Amino acid sequence: MSIILIIEDNFEIRENISEILQLAKYQVIVAENGKEGAELALKHLPDVILWDIMMDLLDGYGVLYMLKKHIETSTIPFIFITAKTQMQDLRKGMEMGADDYLIKPFNNIELLSAIETRLKKREIQKEYYSKSMQNINQLVLNKEGLEEFKEIIEQKKYRIFKKRQVVHYEGDKVTGIYLIIDGKVKVSKIAEDGRELIVGIFNTDEFIGTNVILSQKVYPDTAMALEDCTLCFFSIQQLEKLIYLYPNLAGKFIKILSNEICEKEEQLLQLAYHSVRKRIAEVLLRYSRQNCPNGEYITLGRTELASLSGTATETVSRTLTEFENEGMITKVRNGLSLVDIPKLSKLRN
Repeated sequence: MSIILIIEDNFEIRENISEILQLAKYQVIVAENGKEGAELALKHLPDVILWDIMMDLLDGYGVLYMLKKHIETSTIPFIFITAKTQMQDLRKGMEMGADDYLIKPFNNIELLSAIETRLKKREIQKEYYSKSMQNINQLVLNKEGLEEFKEIIEQKKYRIFKKRQVVHYEGDKVTGIYLIIDGKVKVSKIAEDGRELIVGIFNTDEFIGTNVILSQKVYPDTAMALEDCTLCFFSIQQLEKLIYLYPNLAGKFIKILSNEICEKEEQLLQLAYHSVRKRIAEVLLRYSRQNCPNGEYITLGRTELASLSGTATETVSRTLTEFENEGMITKVRNGLSLVDIPKLSKLRN
């Protein structure tokens, strides 16, 4: 039976919602203020949380902010209830990580439909999670440390990140690393003048943050979701214990780090010695190899292409137009298509 937590300071509304959900065979937990609601959420880990924005002690935004900070509650679907209809109020809740909203007054069908939709989506995400967890066993297949590593995996500490939501900021204290279950994440550094340089784009079944396992106290870069993502969290304490105990597992992570270092060195070489045209061509080719194995369109925007190639967006726009005129790419509505890969690969520096 699914557990629904209702955080609402209005007694009549709280009791009405509770009665409807109990009739629909849900287990219901209620809280009359934000502080109590946050405590109950951490204690019971409900399947869906319904919360009112305007409350005493701790308002709905505060509840959402607090619970998104905890790994255990960060993946719970949040549906906020509001009498406000201003777009900026709705956008604020969604940008903070809410999954849906209900505007007062709402009817029984709207309430039940919103909850059922969130529960179904969470089940689909769990299926994605299970499939990806099978792949991670390849890291230590038939090696020492597999059983303990599986125990960490089975705890299922995974989080949902919305498009453009930050996973961690440069300078944040290191808490652990993430495995991408579904989606894409970009990792970047910000120069003193505010310009962004993307140092990597990571995809499903890849780790982000492996460079902090042994040597870093703070994250050296910023990670942001390029699209809606599901990430699995591994605490640094758990990883350090396993790495020190099991050389085979340590060796796998060393191999991942070595590959990342080689890629970064190649990227630095291109930034230092290649022309702008050559750099942009290399970015297109590398992204296509890593993210478009079946010939899909490259969906990176000009800002991301500029950050990856270390140049200005205006230069990217001009160069892409040149590539199109020379028959190497085709611009489409949803991105770019590489038409002549051999010509693009052999572009002179």
